[in-house]
Amino acid sequence: MEIRKIVLIDEELCNGCGLCIPNCAEGALQIIDGKAKLLKDDYCDGLGACLGHCPQGAIQIIEREAETFDEEAVHAHLAQQKHSQAPETSALRQWPVQLYLVPTKAAFFDDQDLLVIADCVPLAYPNVHGSLLSNKSVVIGCPKFDDAQGYVKKLTEILKNNTVKSITVAHMEVPCCSGLLWIVKKAIEASGKQIPLKRQIITIRGEIE
Repeated sequence: MEIRKIVLIDEELCNGCGLCIPNCAEGALQIIDGKAKLLKDDYCDGLGACLGHCPQGAIQIIEREAETFDEEAVHAHLAQQKHSQAPETSALRQWPVQLYLVPTKAAFFDDQDLLVIADCVPLAYPNVHGSLLSNKSVVIGCPKFDDAQGYVKKLTEILKNNTVKSITVAHMEVPCCSGLLWIVKKAIEASGKQIPLKRQIITIRGEIE
C-alpha cells in the first residue's frame, strides 16, 4: 500500500451515463447497478484520463492509501475482458417489447422493475443496455405518433395484472417525447397502485441529463 493519486467517484452525482468507461484505458471503471465504480485500486493509474468525460462532475482525483498501480494486472484484466465479452452484449430479457404487442400478463413483468422507453432513445443513447435496461423488463413506444390513450389503457392493464416493483421512464429531451411520462403517470393512477417512478431524460447529444 502507498499514498498516491487515485480516482474517486461521487455516486450521488453519477447518473450512470457511461461516458467515462471508454476513456479509461486500463478498464478500471465499470457501470454497476447504474453507477460508475472503480473495480480495483491497482487498475487505476491515477492520471485522470476519465475526468473530462463526466458531464456530472462526479469524478475527481484524490490522494489516499491504495494498492500500487499494477500494469501486469491491468494487462491480464484487459485480456480477460476481451475474452469474456461478446462483441455485442444485450441486456434484453424478453420478447416482444413494443407496448402494443406485449401481453398484459407475463412472467417477465411480475415482481420486476419496468423500463418504459421512447423508441428513439436507443438510437441516441449508446449505453442503453448497460445503464438503462440492465435487470429490467421493457416496453417501448412513441408518444407522438402512436395512440397515447391506447398506451395508457394497455399499460394500466399491465400494472393491474402484474406486480411491477418500479418504473423508469426514459425519453428524449424534445417536447413531443415527454408525453411518455404523462402516459405512465396516468397508467399508475388508473391502476390504483403506488409504484415508484423515476424519469431519465436523454439529450440529442446522447447524454443523460
